[in-house]
Amino acid sequence: MDVPKGFPYPNIPPDNLPTANRINLGKKLFFDPILSRDSSKSCNSCHHTDKKFTDGLALSIGIDGNLTLRNSMTILNTAYQPYFFWDGGAPTLEQQTLAPIENPLEMDFDVNLVVERLIQHSEYPELFQKAYDLPPSPYTLVRAISNYERSLFTKKSRYDEYLYDNNTSALTASEINGMTIFFGEQGECFHCHGEYNFTDYSFKNNGLYLSYADSGRARITTNSSDVGKFKVPSLRNVEHTAPYMHDGSRATLEDVIEHYNTGGQPHPNKSGLIQPLNLTPQEKIDLVNFLKSLSDKE
Repeated sequence: MDVPKGFPYPNIPPDNLPTANRINLGKKLFFDPILSRDSSKSCNSCHHTDKKFTDGLALSIGIDGNLTLRNSMTILNTAYQPYFFWDGGAPTLEQQTLAPIENPLEMDFDVNLVVERLIQHSEYPELFQKAYDLPPSPYTLVRAISNYERSLFTKKSRYDEYLYDNNTSALTASEINGMTIFFGEQGECFHCHGEYNFTDYSFKNNGLYLSYADSGRARITTNSSDVGKFKVPSLRNVEHTAPYMHDGSRATLEDVIEHYNTGGQPHPNKSGLIQPLNLTPQEKIDLVNFLKSLSDKE
């Protein structure tokens, strides 16, 4: 796999190492609505290539017009994720791949029935043999899709040019000031959105609400201290992945910055890192401009 400059090689399960045949099979499956009960929805239905593998909606639309419960996260750089979904409910990508197929709000299908379709298909049996030396099965199905998704990386951004290529002209003065705010104690952003993928993969309550309709991480742990905690998302390509937050409740980057500038709602689980920033109007503009510099150029 072609890993971007500045990124480490990801940890990949030894039983699902990447090959061209596996990635190509996974890609075909990713875009094929054969995975859904009525053959109307594919993985691509909620992860559009022209929207950096999101769908531009607050909540995604599944089978029969059903609204999903959460905003669709990008799957770029998913090879680095230690767990999946906003609440971390899936510990591996292979397990995550199975969930949308069987979720009644998404594809609403039995994976065993998907496999029956694949076995009867004119092309898939041969493609599975080439990829895994095995016929279609739940085991090979989720591994093929996971293999493709792990091959999806962000490419070079202007920020990467500035950082890794020492191109000091890659960023404007406004973007550099925004970067200083982002990585400094004034903005505090780097504490959660640090390193190469601009996330620490932790779960945080960011004071979005006083009362959460979606309990977040607490749905998995059942701990009241985890109510309102959601996985910190990557900020790469964030300019192109609106709307924001787990429920898509913030329409623009300006809305997001204003939320953090005010310090959010005083929920008892809110992270201590979330405090009023008191940014000036120009500093807020600079911070937004810096975030836009994280967008792929390719």
